Amino acid sequence: MNPVLKLLLEDGGLTTAQMARVTGLSAAEIEQHLEQLEKDKIFLGWRPVLDLSKEAAAAAAVRAVIEVKLTPERGGGFNRLAGRIAKFDEVESCYLMSGAYDLLVFVRGGSLQKVAAFVSEKLSTIEGVLSTATHFMLRCYKEQGFLLEETEAAPSRLNVSP
Repeated sequence: MNPVLKLLLEDGGLTTAQMARVTGLSAAEIEQHLEQLEKDKIFLGWRPVLDLSKEAAAAAAVRAVIEVKLTPERGGGFNRLAGRIAKFDEVESCYLMSGAYDLLVFVRGGSLQKVAAFVSEKLSTIEGVLSTATHFMLRCYKEQGFLLEETEAAPSRLNVSP
């Protein structure tokens, strides 16, 4: 495996200088690896991890997870429908799943009503969408491997009373 790709998978927060030290490569070689990964469409970009609960305007955004059941298309399966759903601006992520539903769609909207309107007016009206189940995210404790709030450590042993 490409050593730079391995480092990105393990800890995407390293700088190129840190990657160079870990791998024993020069910073220029790390940059070349990153450029090749971008050219091959493997490395698509950097994203910051933000705790939006501390920023009033951003915290006002509503996030939801939607389970979507589909009827697969002849000759296209789930891919065309998933691609169509993924193109909506409200959609942050879209995954093909195994189990009780076919797609798991992460969406963001300005309010509960805007997310509900997206589901009822855009998503559920697509031919091939059988049903949806929307779950609104109330609070985030961990995002992309980062704890957002330190919680008190639970006691290692339950209290015993005589």
